Amino acid sequence: MPTLNIANVLTTLRILMVPFFIWALVADEKEYGLMRWVAVAIFAVAMYTDKLDGDLARSRGLITNFGKIADPIADKLLTGSALVMFSILAELPWWITIVILVREWGITLIRFVVIRYGVMAASRGGKLKTVMQTVAIVLYLLPWTHTLDWLGVVAFIVMLLALAVTVVTGLDYLLKAWQLRAAATRD
Repeated sequence: MPTLNIANVLTTLRILMVPFFIWALVADEKEYGLMRWVAVAIFAVAMYTDKLDGDLARSRGLITNFGKIADPIADKLLTGSALVMFSILAELPWWITIVILVREWGITLIRFVVIRYGVMAASRGGKLKTVMQTVAIVLYLLPWTHTLDWLGVVAFIVMLLALAVTVVTGLDYLLKAWQLRAAATRD
């Protein structure tokens, strides 16, 4: 399977969008102005490419080792940069960002460690985690969230729910990694 295919190009494009996303958040001249909407658009396009590259890879048999590694890294770069930027901009407490990042990068590292025993596929909980994080990030990105108090509260509650799902699924992945390794070493 050639590494250069449409799914991997979309994954690479998502990685390349991250600096532009960060720039749009930082470049917001007027507090929560036009550049904030640019950041929303970049994030939305990037998240759509995540779904699209996965769908294309599965439906057209374009799954490659590069894609297996680059796709989750692209996801972590995008969501991680959003969380870090929110914390830098004092919109999100650092402890939430740190807990989510430790889980995300920790599970990614564990996946690489146990790959010799088998692949840990994304679970339903992991997919729910991604959706919850995405919704929370979009809510935080919206300029209205910072001017409408009730929307800010909704965004924070959704982020706390995303955090809870992130932690629970992280523990589930740890258990699966241990079971995968145990089963492989028994044989």
